[in-house]
Amino acid sequence: MKECLFNRDSCKECHCARASSPTDCLVKTCSKSSASIRQFHMSPWHLHPMVPIVIEQTGRGERAYDIYSRLLKERIICVMGPITDELSSLVVAQMLFLQSESSKKAIHMYINSPGGSVTAGLGIYDTMQYVQPPVNTWCVGQACSMASLLLCAGQKGARYSLPNSRVMVHQPSGQAAGQATDIQIQAEEIVKLKRQINHLYVKHTGQPIEVIEASMERDRFMNPYEGKEFGLIDNVLEHPPTIEEETEANKAAN
Repeated sequence: MKECLFNRDSCKECHCARASSPTDCLVKTCSKSSASIRQFHMSPWHLHPMVPIVIEQTGRGERAYDIYSRLLKERIICVMGPITDELSSLVVAQMLFLQSESSKKAIHMYINSPGGSVTAGLGIYDTMQYVQPPVNTWCVGQACSMASLLLCAGQKGARYSLPNSRVMVHQPSGQAAGQATDIQIQAEEIVKLKRQINHLYVKHTGQPIEVIEASMERDRFMNPYEGKEFGLIDNVLEHPPTIEEETEANKAAN
């Protein structure tokens, strides 16, 4: 059976009955060549035209992946965009899956994020520390706010940035409304959260708490070289590390 890849309402090319969705339209024959069908291969990602589809030849035929699923096969996770509960759930699930596949092979996390929800970010952070495989981190574009914590929380010696990326750290922000007592409770909670996050930066950067507190008081932007000096990353790369470089980094971390 081949998918009908043409008009949803009435497929004039293969004269099939109207289907409720493009993927429901299945026919035995179609006048279009198999090459055309490969060109317009459908997948659940077809509603997102900016997500490319990768088609692989296998011994049993063709298999189509959206680009992120194909990268997941290579143990690559993309943290792109604001950190939300939805993104956090996806990233956590991918890390747990990759751990079940192999507890020794490194996971590569590529980050391009302005930050976002503190609790969602801490969910990703805790999972990075929880899983057995080392998590190598890469800053591609920017790693700001909570994303900068994820960047520096990667495997020591394997925290990278591309040369034109930027990193920004600052204290957590929030808002409160309601009665004075409620506002006080929220204010006390965010102060506790600020101290907690400061200590996490101390742990991963090696900076004293006084330096972290001063740096986090307001937005502090750093280029990759400043981020390396601060302890947020280990290397600035213009090309992927060689196998020998990754091996040396893992040995140094262990």
